[in-house]
Amino acid sequence: MQGRVYPLVSRAGWQGDLLALLAGFLMPLAFAPFNLYPLAILLPALLFITWLDVLPGRAFARGLLFGAAMFGAGTTWMYISIHHFGNVNLPLSLFILALLVMIMALFYALSGYLFVRFFHPLSLPLKLVIVLPAAWVFIEWVRGWFMTGFPWLNLGYSQTDGLLSSLAPVLGVYGVSWGVALSSGLLLLAVLKKSWFAGLSVVALWLLAALMAQFTWTTPVGEPVKVSLIQGNIAQDEKWLAEMRVPTIERYSRLTRENWQSDLIVWPESALPDFRYRVLDILEPLGDEAKVHHSQLLIGVLSVQMEPVRYYNSVIGLGVTEGIYHKQHLVPFTEYLPMKSLLSDIVDFMDVPMSDFSPGDHNQALMEVKGHKVGLSICYEAVFGEEVITSLPEASMLVNVSNDGWFGESIGPHQHLQIIRMRALETGRPVLRSTNTGISAIIGPDGKIQSASPQFEVHVLTDKVQPMQGITPYVQWGNWMVIMLVSAALLSAFVASRRVKV
Repeated sequence: MQGRVYPLVSRAGWQGDLLALLAGFLMPLAFAPFNLYPLAILLPALLFITWLDVLPGRAFARGLLFGAAMFGAGTTWMYISIHHFGNVNLPLSLFILALLVMIMALFYALSGYLFVRFFHPLSLPLKLVIVLPAAWVFIEWVRGWFMTGFPWLNLGYSQTDGLLSSLAPVLGVYGVSWGVALSSGLLLLAVLKKSWFAGLSVVALWLLAALMAQFTWTTPVGEPVKVSLIQGNIAQDEKWLAEMRVPTIERYSRLTRENWQSDLIVWPESALPDFRYRVLDILEPLGDEAKVHHSQLLIGVLSVQMEPVRYYNSVIGLGVTEGIYHKQHLVPFTEYLPMKSLLSDIVDFMDVPMSDFSPGDHNQALMEVKGHKVGLSICYEAVFGEEVITSLPEASMLVNVSNDGWFGESIGPHQHLQIIRMRALETGRPVLRSTNTGISAIIGPDGKIQSASPQFEVHVLTDKVQPMQGITPYVQWGNWMVIMLVSAALLSAFVASRRVKV
């Protein structure tokens, strides 16, 4: 035993299992829309304590319980997307959701197992301050690219409104996660060992974050740009109905013509319920009008390449300058089928609705608005910070178009917006987020919401945005700096553990 403070939860008793499950279940409360971000420090500490002084198998089980509860409670919007709007039958929807949740939970299960299996000989301070915080960040990073990635509910996102968010321009969201997990480990050490030094270390970490919050990495460039984000509020279950085609086009066209005074007008993802070549009679006149009014349109629409035949989820630019952007990071099992030769028969048998989009090239030209380059992302792409920064430092503004109607009246749109706010913090750029049903928002380079639309209402969000120039350390280094640091910490701890064992 490491001490007498945690005997009930650290051994193989059910109390520790229950504590891990409860910590995971409460974890989504640390994120939007609840924003109880101090829980992101407390709850990992509860999981850490259940991993102390147990066998590897027990740590695996408790990690699995924590992860399953966290993703089960925190990603309920996936069920809405799959069942209500994906038209997948109820049993299969529940099976798919359970499978995805368990895959994500396995990361925490394996972390618990490996922690006990390989780092058990280390002292408690090394475990709580070096190993567990670094391991947490490492598994979040792996989760961000494994099977194309699902970096949802990363610890760092919970701190968008917290002091530790000042780490984002330097180390990105994974650096913020590290700060949260390190705070958790230090506070737990302070309690278990009654260590004043550990307590003071937490204070020092947060004072450092407060100092970093005073530093500005980017500066204004040029005059503010007047923008209008068009939120058409077309219900997801009506969006693709044939009888909604004309009303949808008329609504977006009318709202656009009422806002020609704006320099930039943005429509959401797939705002037009058709392929680009079939709505040219709508797009070309709008583009001509935009030129007359010295305005720029960015419109979400599906596009097709004929030879060879490829379908894209796209944003087109019309007006003063023209261009097109094809979505690069597609959503597996929704926008494309991975391992198509192996899985197509299974998908056909289960009657799962599936799109067949192709990814866009990685070197697509940036669009311009009033001489400012714009970095574009479509929906899910914005959850990958390392992909968003590829448009920088050239881009002075970021634009994300999305259709969060897939999430229904769930916590999904709030979580998605919180993630995109982190992109503003990491890059020091304003972000314009145009959505079909909300939440559309204009986000400042400090990650704070400058203005936002209500959900499930037809709304035009108009405001002025200040383009920014410069480069943050995160834009320069990407995720590699923090990953190298946590890898070095884990490797050093592993070597030390082997020496103790000998």
